[in-house]
Amino acid sequence: MALRHWFQFIRFSHTLFALPFAAVGYTMGLLEVQHFAWQTLLLVVLCMVSNRNAAMAFNRLVDLRIDAHNPRTAHREIPQRLIRPRAALIFVVVNSLLFVAFCAALNRLTFILAPVALLTVFLYSYTKRFTWLCHYILGIGLALAPIGAFLAVTGHFSFATLVLGAGVMTWVAGFDIIYALQDEEFDRRHHLYSIPSRFGTRRSVAIARITHFFTIGCFAFYTALYMPQAWLAYAALLLFAAVLCYQHHQFYQNTKGIDGNFMLINSINSTVFGCLLVLILLFF
Repeated sequence: MALRHWFQFIRFSHTLFALPFAAVGYTMGLLEVQHFAWQTLLLVVLCMVSNRNAAMAFNRLVDLRIDAHNPRTAHREIPQRLIRPRAALIFVVVNSLLFVAFCAALNRLTFILAPVALLTVFLYSYTKRFTWLCHYILGIGLALAPIGAFLAVTGHFSFATLVLGAGVMTWVAGFDIIYALQDEEFDRRHHLYSIPSRFGTRRSVAIARITHFFTIGCFAFYTALYMPQAWLAYAALLLFAAVLCYQHHQFYQNTKGIDGNFMLINSINSTVFGCLLVLILLFF
């Protein structure tokens, strides 16, 4: 039971949002260096998991009082005393130290940038207090996945992965705006910043659509830049875009229907798209 509470606490399944794109960045690096090492692959996965664990636990700690007052989140583990704040804090510290250690084991540049990555994902937890751009800060945190995975393998930056990261950032920001529609009234009453609390439902949906339009543009630019001859990549992008359109249609009709299925659809969408890109990079 205790183990189940911890897995629910960190939403381990949500790691699937960024992990497929990290796999794309890793594969791009692998093709550049032409050398596969199990140690590097394992360290990249461990970096992803430890960073995600620290970020999620930190967010739950910072939002403890907010979660306790919000009917949608009052059942979470810390408000329900299933996990104590002190234990959660220890969890954040341990995972942060592990993340830095894993980055140090990869190369010098990933070690130097490890604190920057941690500060970025920690900053998001505070942004709801002062800016409605919080959704985009969250997106930046997840956009580091493909960029960091490429860095882990090669030790340098790549313009293509920056473009891919921009696509991930706008994709995450767009669906987070839709997800935040659930808390529009709560955020407004408690003076919390979000695009729905600032602009209302109709304008927020429009902003999410525009944001996802940029997502498709970034992914299309990445495809044209890095795999211009791979028609399968464009087919994969069309599939990804079709799922986004379906989500916007569904939740524009019924914003109160946003639930776990919304996150599940996003996880499946990113997994399918990321896996297809990896296969195309390796075999086409």
